[in-house]
Amino acid sequence: MPKMTTSVPPKSVEKIRLKLTQRSVMIQFWQQLIMASQDSNIPALVAAYSKVLHSEGFDVNQRHPLGWTALHVAAINGKVEALKTLIEAGANVDLGDDFINVYRTSIEKGLHSIDVLVKREDEFSDRLNNRATFQGFTALHYAVLADHIEVVKVLLEKGADPSLENEAGHRPIEYARSEEMKQLLLSPTAKYGEMLRQRKAEERRRFPLEQRLKQHIVGQEGAISIVASAIRRKENGWSDDEHPLVFLFLGSSGIGKTELAKQLAAYIHKGKPNGFIRLDMSEYQEKHEVAKLIGAPPGYVGYDNGGQLTKELKKCSNAVVLFDEVDKAHPDVLTVLLQLFDEGRLTDGKGKTIQCKDAIFVMTSNLASDEIAEHALQLRKEAEEIATQRLEGKLGMRNNSELDDVELSEKIAISRQFKDKVVQPILKRHFRRDEFLGRINEIVYFLPFSRSELLKLVSKELDFWAKKAKETHNIELKWDHSVESILTDGYDVHYGARSIKYEVERRVVNQLAAAHERGAIGNGSTVWLVAHWPTTETEVPIIKLRVKAQGVKEFIDIDEEESLIKKINLNFF
Repeated sequence: MPKMTTSVPPKSVEKIRLKLTQRSVMIQFWQQLIMASQDSNIPALVAAYSKVLHSEGFDVNQRHPLGWTALHVAAINGKVEALKTLIEAGANVDLGDDFINVYRTSIEKGLHSIDVLVKREDEFSDRLNNRATFQGFTALHYAVLADHIEVVKVLLEKGADPSLENEAGHRPIEYARSEEMKQLLLSPTAKYGEMLRQRKAEERRRFPLEQRLKQHIVGQEGAISIVASAIRRKENGWSDDEHPLVFLFLGSSGIGKTELAKQLAAYIHKGKPNGFIRLDMSEYQEKHEVAKLIGAPPGYVGYDNGGQLTKELKKCSNAVVLFDEVDKAHPDVLTVLLQLFDEGRLTDGKGKTIQCKDAIFVMTSNLASDEIAEHALQLRKEAEEIATQRLEGKLGMRNNSELDDVELSEKIAISRQFKDKVVQPILKRHFRRDEFLGRINEIVYFLPFSRSELLKLVSKELDFWAKKAKETHNIELKWDHSVESILTDGYDVHYGARSIKYEVERRVVNQLAAAHERGAIGNGSTVWLVAHWPTTETEVPIIKLRVKAQGVKEFIDIDEEESLIKKINLNFF
């Protein structure tokens, strides 16, 4: 049997070879940099490597297999001349270390912990605690930690940002031990902090939070506006600093409550994983499960594990915390939450207090969801009738106001009377305590989607499958606008956007998968979704696939293609 060979383009081979060469050179440089313990040996070493470090296409930010860069090595070992050369060659002064600690890095890399420890000490530094976590440490963090004053001065001169936090949320100044080091960092840290505040304020003015959230969430303009206003108060110092911000999101499932909390965390914490904590409160329905939240008391099983909430808040005290389906939690759990919302602190099972006044707490609930949905649908129906009357000229408002009339049915709001007479009694009956409801800053109502919002959801879902078809099967997927209209009819107010997702899977993706399995569509095909409208009222509209094979000009129906294949097979056999 002949051997199978895989041809690799020459350019790809050259790129791989170049990358391996660069990594080899950088490892040699790191090793010799560490061995050159006397500064007098550094100039000769730097001179020897200067040419290759400055050569075109050389990546001076090349990482060690375990995560650090040459600049980190120079900083922790106090090699000033090497540091200057690396920065001149283009080293990023604010790049963070990817190395976590010996134990976790050994697991992630699939190595023995002893091997990781030896490499860390031989190729980085043997002065560090191997149990400590160093993820996100910049060169400035390392220089301050090692108390290298001259290195810190060079880094600051070259533009290193002293306000950057590592993964633990600590800035370089927090690792300063000597008074001289603290004074050296104090002014630049304050300066950078002020610059950062001004930059963020300018960014908020140019790109308000409402716009950011609307990029990811369909509809819910009222909910977005309320949340954005509350965050704006907090960001600009117009809120009570003694209490955390607390929201209660009400509405049906699949309507954007959880997604809004996620996007809020992404905005505040720039995507940092510790910045968003999600707890499913259906897991806290029993009295004893309070211990799971804050940690078991001494002498009980799980004491050393800590609580699911307290453990995460220790990592990020200003996180966005989502209590999903809070109405399912046991009353004793709600008592813990009341303390959290009222005082902005929480005591864990070990007796340690976690301060979290800067955190943002979001609770979601389906309480009163049916009443809210029915009320909103009635309001939308009335608004649509008014809009129709205006467009027909019955109220004497035409021409310039026509666009506003069309949008009128989209902009509805829950009345204060409905909130007080219908929703509040339901919440009081369930939670049975006014003080708990009194600590909620904003109760936010999520409403059923309008027709235009449903069309956006359908379009978004079809775009997702079109992208997947192209990337996975090299099949181009297109559709008529009438297809979107048919798919919106699958909307179920009780399941929200999920019902649209399921409808697209049932009526479109199932057909695509079946056609692909039969060989009716394949690599290079173009598929066009078309709507077929019924001739009688008892029938329902259907979606059909039309396909054009690669190199063919005409589209044909999948049914026609299958009939043609059957005829060919009959004639052949």
